[in-house]
Amino acid sequence: MAAASLPPPVAVTAGRGRPASPTAPVACRQHCSPPPRPSPACGAEARSLSSEAMLPRPPFPGEVRRAVAAGRSRSRPRGAGGGTVLLPSMLMFGVILASSGLLLMIEKGILAEVKPLHPAAGELARRGRGGGGEEAPGDLDYEVLQDIRNRTIRAVCGQRAMPRSVWELPAGQRRTVLRHLLVSDKYRFLYCYVPKVACSNWKRILKVLDGALESVDVKLKMDHKSDLVFLGDMKPDEISYRLKNYFKFIFVRNPMERLLSAYRNKFGEIKEYQQKYGVEIIRRYRKNGGSSAGDDVTFSEFLRYLLDEEVERMNEHWMPIYNLCQPCAVRYDFIGSYERLNTDASYVLQRVQSPSFVRFPERQSWYKPVTAETLHYYLCNTQRRLIKELLPKYILDFSLFAYPLPNITSEFCRQ
Repeated sequence: MAAASLPPPVAVTAGRGRPASPTAPVACRQHCSPPPRPSPACGAEARSLSSEAMLPRPPFPGEVRRAVAAGRSRSRPRGAGGGTVLLPSMLMFGVILASSGLLLMIEKGILAEVKPLHPAAGELARRGRGGGGEEAPGDLDYEVLQDIRNRTIRAVCGQRAMPRSVWELPAGQRRTVLRHLLVSDKYRFLYCYVPKVACSNWKRILKVLDGALESVDVKLKMDHKSDLVFLGDMKPDEISYRLKNYFKFIFVRNPMERLLSAYRNKFGEIKEYQQKYGVEIIRRYRKNGGSSAGDDVTFSEFLRYLLDEEVERMNEHWMPIYNLCQPCAVRYDFIGSYERLNTDASYVLQRVQSPSFVRFPERQSWYKPVTAETLHYYLCNTQRRLIKELLPKYILDFSLFAYPLPNITSEFCRQ
């Protein structure tokens, strides 16, 4: 199928100020270049955003000072040369506040309740059929999402201290990202898998493409190691070649929704996690909890555990996406969203020219998704202090991937 007929990707710029893929849509080419003004195609809603909010600004007085002070209160891993390594922290919160991306998110997601930024499934298909760069009606939200991601990734990853390649990462961070990058040499792509963002289904697809599995519909328990090729198992020159020449993509999800999904799955269903993590969490945060089997961890106890845990030592199911996939060190060509999973997955499969019989698997009947109502219930029944204190650890996931910070106001929670 011709490239023009494909749904346009959410092209990403990673601190270089240029589109990551030659197939980037016209809308992205319009938004990715300075000056940072709303395109005329963005319509009345975009024009209603204040010009001040659309442009980067210096941090408010004291923001960066407070950020630095908060960052110093936590442990600071050191690189091989002994120098301090800049990791996502409250310091980066100050950097992000200086970018237009978070300002747009605040206006669209915190100061007012809005619908998700992701368009309906059929909109990209209509847009793709239009050809010639024509915009489909109702495509404003998709343009805004592109603009926010491109602006914010460019602003954050363009900072002097941020890594420009995996080889600039400290050894531990480099190991993490390389062991989460799955390789398809046959179809020349790299996929950074993120647990709780449909990664099991993507691993199933990779096994089908490699011939290790007959169909995505085969009923068997997923083996997350066998018949998969990890970039971290290759030699440095092989790693560099693939990072430079292969199509690279990730799929992201609302950080709080991802945490809730991990909590419900691991502590509600998986005995191994109950015994390994649940027992310890209850021992730490509950009086007289020594007799617990770890299967009754509360969401608040889980968040307290995350608050005290070092990001680099977290289990992959709740480690921030930034730390898993390092979007500044790896210039991804496409960022797919869990909220529009089937549409974005179809684009990727067409982009890598997979066989027509390979499709993204249907959701299993037993799977219980996290709904907006479920997330609302858990967040509004959790101490606000816990959520607010936890946000800095996941602030890069919220900002880089254009997710609104959670609304935990009294008015919202009374609804």
